[in-house]
Amino acid sequence: MSGTTCRSTTVLAVRKGGKVVMVGDGQVTLQDAVLKQGARKVRRLHGGRVLAGFAGSTADAFALFERFEGKLKDCGGNLMRAAVELAKEWRTDRMLRRLEAMLLVADLESLLLVTGAGDVVEPEEGVAAIGSGGNYAAAAARALLRHTSMGPEEVANAAMEVAAGMCIYTNDRFVSEVLDREEKG
Repeated sequence: MSGTTCRSTTVLAVRKGGKVVMVGDGQVTLQDAVLKQGARKVRRLHGGRVLAGFAGSTADAFALFERFEGKLKDCGGNLMRAAVELAKEWRTDRMLRRLEAMLLVADLESLLLVTGAGDVVEPEEGVAAIGSGGNYAAAAARALLRHTSMGPEEVANAAMEVAAGMCIYTNDRFVSEVLDREEKG
């Protein structure tokens, strides 16, 4: 993302036991003022089979959601291919390069972090986070996964509570989405 630090949000994804949980806080800030408490930074895409969350500029994130959903359609729902295609376009397209956002995307098989620098990263431990509180949330989630028997939803919510307690740009009004292999049918 051209060295820009995403502030004003935390989005966390946790994969465990056939489930993927993505949670985002609801706070929107402009400089040092809170504008909104209940924003929805996590969405379902591609007929509800893909989760996507953003950190950064809201307008830029919506533009990326639209582009990513188009890539998913073009790639027949293949998350990795769609993410790579988006990252390539994001990095090389003159207009897209200026977008200030990051994406977390997940389906039942993959969890990916996508940036405008051309990065498509699949985390090793089934945990990824973006935004100003992302490092706090990711560290807490990894510790909980390693040292408790909590399920992915409990881990994600507890980790987000840690982030909300530490990051001034993250609040405790969470929106979460879950993909569950058993509910897929």
